Amino acid sequence: MDWKQALLQSRGWMAAFIFLILVTFVLSLSTGVMPVGMNEILAVLSGSGTPKQELVLLHLRLPRMIIALLIGAGLALSGSILQGLSRNSLADPGILGINAGAGLAVVLSIYLFGQSGGSLLAKPFFLPVFAFAGALAIAALIYRFSWKGGIDPERLLLVGLGFNALCGALLLILQLKMDPKDFQQAAIWLTGSIWGIQWPYVWALLPWILVLMPVAFIKARTMNILQFKQEVPVALGLRVESERRLLLCLSAALAGACVAAGGGIAFIGLLAPHLARRLCGPNYFSNLPLAALIGAALVLIADMIGKNLLAPADIPVGIVISVIGAPYLIFMLLTRKGTGLKA
Repeated sequence: MDWKQALLQSRGWMAAFIFLILVTFVLSLSTGVMPVGMNEILAVLSGSGTPKQELVLLHLRLPRMIIALLIGAGLALSGSILQGLSRNSLADPGILGINAGAGLAVVLSIYLFGQSGGSLLAKPFFLPVFAFAGALAIAALIYRFSWKGGIDPERLLLVGLGFNALCGALLLILQLKMDPKDFQQAAIWLTGSIWGIQWPYVWALLPWILVLMPVAFIKARTMNILQFKQEVPVALGLRVESERRLLLCLSAALAGACVAAGGGIAFIGLLAPHLARRLCGPNYFSNLPLAALIGAALVLIADMIGKNLLAPADIPVGIVISVIGAPYLIFMLLTRKGTGLKA
């Protein structure tokens, strides 16, 4: 099946999630500590709103909603790639340690560069670079220690779990040695908080998503071929290990950029690809774009819940996602058969 047929078969689900995103977007824009009606939203969009309405809608709510969409799509694609590489539906950038590696690099940079970590966190264009370096370093180590005459998908998953635990321990050590103010900022950021996100963070993350997302879609055919046993990709002329290295770097780049913007948001890379596979099957031509839409919808919905449930307090989106994702992970483990990608 080519990409056109795959997209046509899944167009109904894609349209449904696009509609869900649009509805949630409008609801999230109008709800919060200061409710805003549709007439006021239209007035602001037409340029006739009050300064207070413009501040709330255009400078406080809109950037965090857009960053939620970008983070959700990026983490979902990263998880889809990792699940395709490991041929295991439990693979996730959070579980494999790639998110933790990105977070460790950012926290380490806070600890090393400056007397106040807030000064670095206030420079969003630097954060994706540090996070990508950390994610890529962990991805390279995972690949290196998983290598034994080739990459075994199950070994890749086990090694990733080990590095995830290691990065978590190093993060805790670093946080304990930080200045109390920096510790508090890092702790909130690591929970997956997008509260206070402003436009510079959007502009810092957007180029990474715009460049890496099309590359992921282009690699859909390669990922479909990699689902077969080793002999089939080789017979088709695919440079298996080179492609695996490239896909692992692509996944690390997506996860690192998203962690830099939103902190440690877990489970999106697990939930979105799994739901996409249940809805449209294992074909990556349709699986990847649908997973991106599902991930974007999940983070946007979680953000809307987080800012309204205990208002005026703001629950980090990472905590909301974890409350949803942990029971789903247990459900997956209880209903899962074998180690493959079959949902």
